[in-house]
Amino acid sequence: MVETVGLEVSAVCYALPPVRGKLTHGAPLAPLVWFKSGGAAEWLFEPADVDDLANFLFALDPATPVMGLGLGSNMIVRDGGVPGVVVRLGKAFATVEQLDSITLKCAGGASGILVSSKARDAGIAGVEFLRSIPGTVGGFVRMNGGAYGRETSDILVECEVVLRSGERRTLHPADLGYSYRHSELPRGAIVVSATLRGQPGDPTAIQAEMDRIAAAREESQPLRSKTGGSTFKNPRGHKAWALIDAAGCRGLRRGDAQVSEKHCNFLLNLGNAASADIEALGEEIRARVKAQSGVALEWEIQRVGMLADSAEIERIGVEK
Repeated sequence: MVETVGLEVSAVCYALPPVRGKLTHGAPLAPLVWFKSGGAAEWLFEPADVDDLANFLFALDPATPVMGLGLGSNMIVRDGGVPGVVVRLGKAFATVEQLDSITLKCAGGASGILVSSKARDAGIAGVEFLRSIPGTVGGFVRMNGGAYGRETSDILVECEVVLRSGERRTLHPADLGYSYRHSELPRGAIVVSATLRGQPGDPTAIQAEMDRIAAAREESQPLRSKTGGSTFKNPRGHKAWALIDAAGCRGLRRGDAQVSEKHCNFLLNLGNAASADIEALGEEIRARVKAQSGVALEWEIQRVGMLADSAEIERIGVEK
């Protein structure tokens, strides 16, 4: 099904491969990301199933860029929008199946809360940390998502991906070149499932650990705000938040973009911040931290899409 949203978009609906899912031209992305800012997707594709996705990518012009979108919690969508096709895995990809006493097969669109809850019910420990990550399985695999001393690479057995070419392939942790908040997943590949393995545990104890994690997040992070999660990676030997605080950035504002006073490795959209304001605030933080401590912070949040114009480039302070 093809839809055209009532937006001004630069191109008319040109021919794309047929789909059984939903294909929308000029789809606004701001409602789909936590910051609630940014432009539209040239095309937003919500496949009916894995075959629908694979067939579409196989037939799609190889020059067309493809990007996966999960819950949009760790992402700045730039104000100029995202060219090509944004793939969003919907309800058909939000399932979790128990394979044996300690193993789960999770579809790429399943949330961390769903996976950790299914693991608890099955008496599988070691997966509780996913309760604290506001994303989907596809994002965890791509970014080696982690928290509270655990990472996706610790529990991943294998994942199934659809490559940009439409080829379906099974990858193992050794294939993904994992490091801190990074993988070498091929560009344009979409993670459609992941097999995760924990260890035997007591459901009551697992729930207690999940409750502890949830309480710790609630106490320390601005969870009820328009935010993007942790903004910068922790440099080796440092905590990003402490460097930001020491550089005097707690509460720093640029328009409606602000450094959280509760946890200063979180940026907030206080109301109507443009993505350019949020990104520019992040670059200002990086400059201040570098000047104060000599440490170069590295973005953890993904910044995707196009800048709107030369004024936006100047506002952010990035090179053309």
